[in-house]
Amino acid sequence: QVQLVESGGGLVQPGGSLTLSCAASGIIFSINAMGWYRQAPGKQRELVAAFASGGITNYADSVKGRFTISRDSAKNTVYLQMNSLKPEDTAVYYCNAKVRPTSYSRSFYDYWGQGTQVTVSS
Repeated sequence: QVQLVESGGGLVQPGGSLTLSCAASGIIFSINAMGWYRQAPGKQRELVAAFASGGITNYADSVKGRFTISRDSAKNTVYLQMNSLKPEDTAVYYCNAKVRPTSYSRSFYDYWGQGTQVTVSS
């Protein structure tokens, strides 16, 4: 099994910054993709930023220029630096990883963290 442990959420004023981190642990041979999604009350979960296969990064249009995703592959950890936060960024942020458990595995399996609340409010 794989565990994703998130940290770094909290309350911040508009224009402020936060950094989220997510560490994956467990039975991991490789990680095909890893990143962040968010879900605001009454809305569907949406992609925020993620590393896709081949190292390509994807960002939601609403966060481009404000958020930056980075990673430490040796630690199976991704970070999300969030700057110029807006009230509309308020949501529960979830880490996601697509993991190949062993060298014999033919499939990648989807794992989610427990979520961390980010609230942007004055």
